[in-house]
Amino acid sequence: MQGRDSHSSWMERALTLAHRAQGRTSPNPPVGAVIVRDGRIVGEGWTQPPGGPHAEVAALRAAGPEARGSDLYVTLEPCTFWGRTPPCTDAIVQAGIRRVFFAAYDPDQRIGEGATAVLARAGIEARYCPEYAACAEELIAPFRCWTRHRRPLVIAKYAMTLDGRVATVTGDSRWISSSAARRRVHELRDCVDAIIVGVGTVLADDPLLTTRLEDHWRPVQHPLRVIVDSRGRMPLTARVLDPGLPGRTLVATVRPDSHWHAALVARGIDVLVFDPGPDGRVPLPSLLRALGERGYTSALVEGGSTLLGALAQERLIDRIWAFIAPKIVGGSAAPGPVGGPGALRMADAQHWEFFATERIGDDLLVIARPRSAPANDDGDSAEATSCL
Repeated sequence: MQGRDSHSSWMERALTLAHRAQGRTSPNPPVGAVIVRDGRIVGEGWTQPPGGPHAEVAALRAAGPEARGSDLYVTLEPCTFWGRTPPCTDAIVQAGIRRVFFAAYDPDQRIGEGATAVLARAGIEARYCPEYAACAEELIAPFRCWTRHRRPLVIAKYAMTLDGRVATVTGDSRWISSSAARRRVHELRDCVDAIIVGVGTVLADDPLLTTRLEDHWRPVQHPLRVIVDSRGRMPLTARVLDPGLPGRTLVATVRPDSHWHAALVARGIDVLVFDPGPDGRVPLPSLLRALGERGYTSALVEGGSTLLGALAQERLIDRIWAFIAPKIVGGSAAPGPVGGPGALRMADAQHWEFFATERIGDDLLVIARPRSAPANDDGDSAEATSCL
């Protein structure tokens, strides 16, 4: 491989490799690693699916004997504990690595005293690189959420016009955003574990909720499709229930009709039955915890406004991806993206911060997160482009 002359090049390469693992490693985080000797890459790797090698071990295997005396650049602090695989710090010591550079601290409580202390006892210098923390932290944001709260990171996605409408007064919404923006949505689907929609979206649009990407750089992933249907209103003819679809579908409901329930199971659909919440609907915190127990660390919510409003009311949205099209719809009755009772006073509005923006054709993608959520462990916010 061709050499590079700066530390930044090696860590940037590791971040690029980490993206290859996105959406393929849950509940583990996506990590990239590069091993450099005498100014050239001698090994690189990224996290494999659960049970497979972590990024560091994959890179060490690729480097072979050339790892001895080399430097390791990795996007996340190497693990110090046993999980499905041995500690990466053991492999680093055994390979004879000279120095380790990492871009984010591991939020897993099992890390103990940390890799820096563990490696120091073996005479290996480990150095945190905060200049790369923003992107590295965003890559592991789903893992951090799952580790801390045992639920997936929730990403709310919607397309709206410049005046904040998601449809016209007649309910027409095709298409608000451009084909380029819609492709970007499918790229996001390819990076998450689950897609969640309310039954209203199924009734209105009859979506497939699959990932459709032609000429993609890797085999596409079809996230778990989750339909929140508290009252069992979804028709059995809905396309999302087709047994021939790639991937799996799950329906979350409360006290379902026995015939409807049995028909779903007969189609191979997973059905989660919850005790109703105070409003008689599926309790969303319980649903998210159930997904977390199954190892799902990220969930993309694609509507509708009732579901988004309920999640917002519970403060369960961690990211917003808003695609804004340069169109004016107008109409006082035209719907917006987030329903529910909402705030009565502007002083009670939830406060968010813009995290990243991206021009996609004529549209603008704005990514935001709750203002109270720090970008890293010291609480500093960070400017960064989207790393998802």
